[in-house]
Amino acid sequence: MSAVAKFTRRAVLGAGLAGAATLALGLGLGLGGVALAADAVKLGVSIPAATHGFTGGIVWWANEAKKELEKAHPNLKITVKTASGAPEQANQLQDLVTVTKIDSLVIFPFESAALTQPVAQAKKKGVYVTVVDRGLTDPSAQDAYIAGDNTAFGRIPAEHIAKSFNGKANVVALRGMPTTLDNERWEAFTAVMKQHPDIKILDAKYANWNRDDAFKVTQDFLTRFKDIDVVWAADDDMAFGVLKAIEQAKRTDIKEVFGGAGSKTMVKTILDGSNPLIRADVSYSPKFIYDAIKMTAEARLKGQALPATHIIPSALITKENAKEFYFPDSPY
Repeated sequence: MSAVAKFTRRAVLGAGLAGAATLALGLGLGLGGVALAADAVKLGVSIPAATHGFTGGIVWWANEAKKELEKAHPNLKITVKTASGAPEQANQLQDLVTVTKIDSLVIFPFESAALTQPVAQAKKKGVYVTVVDRGLTDPSAQDAYIAGDNTAFGRIPAEHIAKSFNGKANVVALRGMPTTLDNERWEAFTAVMKQHPDIKILDAKYANWNRDDAFKVTQDFLTRFKDIDVVWAADDDMAFGVLKAIEQAKRTDIKEVFGGAGSKTMVKTILDGSNPLIRADVSYSPKFIYDAIKMTAEARLKGQALPATHIIPSALITKENAKEFYFPDSPY
């Protein structure tokens, strides 16, 4: 029996239905609300499988959250499911609801549109839903949304480049995929650059947050443009492909490659000063899945709800603060 059901039964026996209703309303609930601490919480976590570096980090941090939070809270049970595609994730979500009988969910959707209806169905069955990073097409299908700051992810590199090059540079850019997330980053990046008319964006192409695709796109840039000062690759995986292409071409005109997301290899490079092209990065750690699980679990154990939206700030990573963003045990 849930905490709310037990509460209602005790209230009815002790004071009658009217008394229970009055007490519930006094707590700001209404009869259908939840504000009492739960006896136990069954939390499902649904995330993409570790198909590349960033999602590898997502999986690692999700399992770290399960280990640490279950140890700290004996009345919390966390079930982590990983999926290789949207159909598999939708099927797993149904199993979490009907077989595992979760009452709370943290989901990093594989795709926004394909997962919106399955998540909405879970919410209709009484599951509290926290969506992470990739928003749903219908926000009413969720109770809370937690994400990194994609606007800052684009703005911070642009501000760094403008300052480092005194407002004058030739820049090429590698974007991720045609998504709202990527659009937010690109719009923030270009908004800063518009304030510096002597910074020229020579070209920008999608490289799919993929190292091999970034290598090919950079090869094209290097063939077409003989004078490049900075490459902005909006993801560390892409930045590694950029570096490989520059090395193979033996180009010496490029002075900086700026990636993103704070992978441990990139942060270690900044700490050590081992590559003069890598001076800084911007944080967008897969650790936000850990934060989302922790926030959701602790709120539900108290019978509370999270704010509708919570944005985890991004920060400029430099040699001075890189230790704060270095997680050597993480796969990313």
